[in-house]
Amino acid sequence: MHKRWLFILALGCASAGATEIKVGSPLPRMSMVKEGTHHWLRYIRNGEANTPIDIWTREVRQAPEGMQVRQRWDGFNNSVVLLDSWFDKDTFKPRTHQRIREKEGKRTVEDYDFAAYEPTFNFETDLEFLQALPLAAGYEATIMFYHPGGPAPARYTWKVVGSETIQGPQGAVDCWLLTTDYNRPGTVAKFWMAKATQLLVRQEAAAPDGRIMVKSLID
Repeated sequence: MHKRWLFILALGCASAGATEIKVGSPLPRMSMVKEGTHHWLRYIRNGEANTPIDIWTREVRQAPEGMQVRQRWDGFNNSVVLLDSWFDKDTFKPRTHQRIREKEGKRTVEDYDFAAYEPTFNFETDLEFLQALPLAAGYEATIMFYHPGGPAPARYTWKVVGSETIQGPQGAVDCWLLTTDYNRPGTVAKFWMAKATQLLVRQEAAAPDGRIMVKSLID
């Protein structure tokens, strides 16, 4: 087991017209982040071919001591990844994060404590975080995110570029369409978030080789 403390000085610039989300400030629509479990299918689309990767489970729990987000990836190659993240209520300020990987009989555990000179949000729970923002036509936000165990935190920008109606598990869903380039100019990831719940219905991210990573809500 690895114990890691995050002492990080990270710099970032907000783009013009964007709302800079500050760690520790109440988020306008935290009430959208409700207790419950949802599943997504992740797969790669390459031309007409679709290759499944895993089933992705995300569970939100509310407790007196804070909010918990649990995630599980059940890979089609028999691998399993488990995440367990804790946050302050109302602000989504991260406290702790645990990652467990299981594959071919091997199990690794990583534990992280979020303590930083400049606070940062947990990138592993970006979908729940986006769900708590006041999405609307023209809305744009810059968010300081850190992926535990990854590079230093950086500020990323999401924009609401329009609205579309797409098919969900139970029929047509009216969605906000958000985009980000993950600070890789020339690439675009798209997020379709249901207007009624702000839950992710679909995500598509194109790779430089033309393949597209798709995340599609199952239930």
